[in-house]
Amino acid sequence: MALVGKMEIEVEIKSPADKFYNVFSSKAHTVPNLSPDNLHGVEVHEGDWESHGSVKLWTFSADGNVETMKERVELDPENKTVTMVVLEGDLMTHFKSYKVIIKVISKSEGSLVKWIWEYEKLQEDGPTPSKYVNFVTDLTKNIDANLLKEEQK
Repeated sequence: MALVGKMEIEVEIKSPADKFYNVFSSKAHTVPNLSPDNLHGVEVHEGDWESHGSVKLWTFSADGNVETMKERVELDPENKTVTMVVLEGDLMTHFKSYKVIIKVISKSEGSLVKWIWEYEKLQEDGPTPSKYVNFVTDLTKNIDANLLKEEQK
């Protein structure tokens, strides 16, 4: 088994790609309101809500456990991609390096959200990030539902 790994899932949504991308690129402070069962809070530790290189601390529930993740955000507006480079938190007890990449792709109707995990485990028999699949799927669907409600107002 390899120490370095990559995992990927896709979630189809009805919201436009720009709107979903903007949630993570410039409106991360709204995410706990859009999915309160999954995300309990987010704070800026360096920078601001919308700048490349800003550092944020997320508190969330995954697989029944409350966890924290401190990350530095990398933004690619042209490709509607947000990369979260994890600096500290519960994840780092099992991983030497950990990135979460959110790529939003426009479709003729709605969008496709790709969640990509790139990681290096500390130990060969350490866990993969598979426990976060349900978390990000629910998070994506909750954000989509809330964005659609806003459009109907």
